[in-house]
Amino acid sequence: MSADGEGKSSGSTSVDSGAGVHPLPATPVESKDTLPKRSDLQQRILTAAVLVPLVAYIIAAGGYLYLATVLAFGLLAQREFYGLIEDKGARPLVGLGLGFGAAVIAVAYLLGRDYLAMLLMTASLLAMMVAQLGKQQITEALGSISGTFFGVFYVAWLLSHIVLLRFFHGSAMAHYDVVQLAELEINPGTGIFLVFYCLGVVVLCDAGAYFAGRAWGRRKLAPEISPNKTVEGALGGIVAGTLGGALFKLVFDLLWPMESAGFVWQLVIPFGIVLSVVGIIGDLVESLLKRDADVKDTGALLPGMGGILDRIDAPLLAVPVMYYMMLGYAYWRVG
Repeated sequence: MSADGEGKSSGSTSVDSGAGVHPLPATPVESKDTLPKRSDLQQRILTAAVLVPLVAYIIAAGGYLYLATVLAFGLLAQREFYGLIEDKGARPLVGLGLGFGAAVIAVAYLLGRDYLAMLLMTASLLAMMVAQLGKQQITEALGSISGTFFGVFYVAWLLSHIVLLRFFHGSAMAHYDVVQLAELEINPGTGIFLVFYCLGVVVLCDAGAYFAGRAWGRRKLAPEISPNKTVEGALGGIVAGTLGGALFKLVFDLLWPMESAGFVWQLVIPFGIVLSVVGIIGDLVESLLKRDADVKDTGALLPGMGGILDRIDAPLLAVPVMYYMMLGYAYWRVG
């Protein structure tokens, strides 16, 4: 018998065969730690299987359900953003920032005017500066004001465009009259298609970049910001996003032609390319913020996907670009 006690093992049964005592091997106990864990990809697929139909229904339904969903996503994402700032040692005015963030999104829905949201942004900055004057710690004023305001701008104001885009007919009436919009075949249902198209391009670009990068990725796209992203993956994402947008246009033309009539086929490829590129930039920007804060994800609310901000980082930039490109297209057509 060795000095470390290998002659006996806990839970084993020994048999005397006349040639010495030989322990029977102990039956291994299976613990949760040794069980195989579900991969991130599987978790992402399961989460998407729940989210995608639910989000699709909410987009089609519109109304206060749509507003409530955007508000929930916006406030959660904005709070996650303030968490990044807090990880850097700053102290944002969280309550004030979230209040103005909710107000910006609500104004976009209730009044349907993009310039009114901008006026509210100006008011939020003034309020933050005044609030900072009453704080005891004056050495953190710069980080507190700038961080709080950037949270309202980066999350709430950018996200408010998904309200303006969903109700694009009403939003565009602030710039064009009913006759002009009718000539462009832009109607109250147009915004449904525009949101589906924009999100479809961005989501499929992200998926295409993931699989293309795994298959052919060689050259790093931004190694200091996101080491796993590659040039080949980005190119694959742009192709997948653009083709995915064309598929959305085709499906809507066949099943719901009124909703997609205002978005002509000549826009499908250029818009798809631009939105894919902007979506990739949006993803990199959020990765930059997380890298600076030294965190992997902004939250853990969505299994396999991280936090809300991790999921809407690309749409945060792509949706406003889609909205203003559509306004520009309308201006070009009626001008």
